[in-house]
Amino acid sequence: MKVKHHKNAVLFLKYCYICKLETKICIDYMGKIISLANQKGGVGKATSTVNLAASLAVMEKKVLIVDADPQANASSGLGLDVKNLKHTIYECLVDKVDVRTAICNTDIDFLKIIPSHIDLVGAELEMVNLPDRETILRNVLAPIRNDFDYILIDCSPSLGLITLNALTATDSVIIPVQCEYYALEGISKLLNTIKIVKSKLNPNLEIEGFLLTMYDPRTRLNNQVVEEVQKHFGDMVFKTIIQRNVKLGEAPSFGQSVISYDATSKGAQNYMDLAKELVAKEA
Repeated sequence: MKVKHHKNAVLFLKYCYICKLETKICIDYMGKIISLANQKGGVGKATSTVNLAASLAVMEKKVLIVDADPQANASSGLGLDVKNLKHTIYECLVDKVDVRTAICNTDIDFLKIIPSHIDLVGAELEMVNLPDRETILRNVLAPIRNDFDYILIDCSPSLGLITLNALTATDSVIIPVQCEYYALEGISKLLNTIKIVKSKLNPNLEIEGFLLTMYDPRTRLNNQVVEEVQKHFGDMVFKTIIQRNVKLGEAPSFGQSVISYDATSKGAQNYMDLAKELVAKEA
């Protein structure tokens, strides 16, 4: 973030200090883009994207979800009828439609979404021969980046061109990890992909953290997975662990985030804790 220089800034600050006035330095603010990625399906990417975004919005952070998964779970999970949308992320990527026309409101203040569509399945074939095909999403989001505090990208469960675009456009990656044995096997491939993207396309790319999901403290296996991940990745693992919760599973069927569906549930509390932890890291 760059401080705006003013020729009389020093004199102004001295004056404010003498007068004991509270001052706020004007800064050029740029919203943070975070991708939630894991090529393994069913680890809680869409659930975490929707509910982390909703929790940040409750904290009055301006949040945009970019649904980059053709399954459009994040879109339907917020009550959008994806079959009857005029513009989605697909049109923005392939047809160069103005991204602002694809932004939809939600029932939560401060939270908006760019929905997805099943047509996104074919987008990779249409993009493969385009120049700078890895940076298309970054260029799409550039005009609106400063309009939001956080932009969360829900990636598809693959390491294809769309996910590559997301990693190229993003500042950091949250990696949801289900507390099951098989969930650990694909992490090395994802980390290798992130390393390649960082070296060739996005030198500022960082891992925001590993997010443990679907945790059941009653099972020995879940506890062993938590111990292994925390032992191996240390401080890179979020302290907040998302526990298995009935309300988390029910909320999408009503087109709501869990915090709208039942703010007192364990799932809502977990994601509020995660949002607070994420914001605290930025402080």
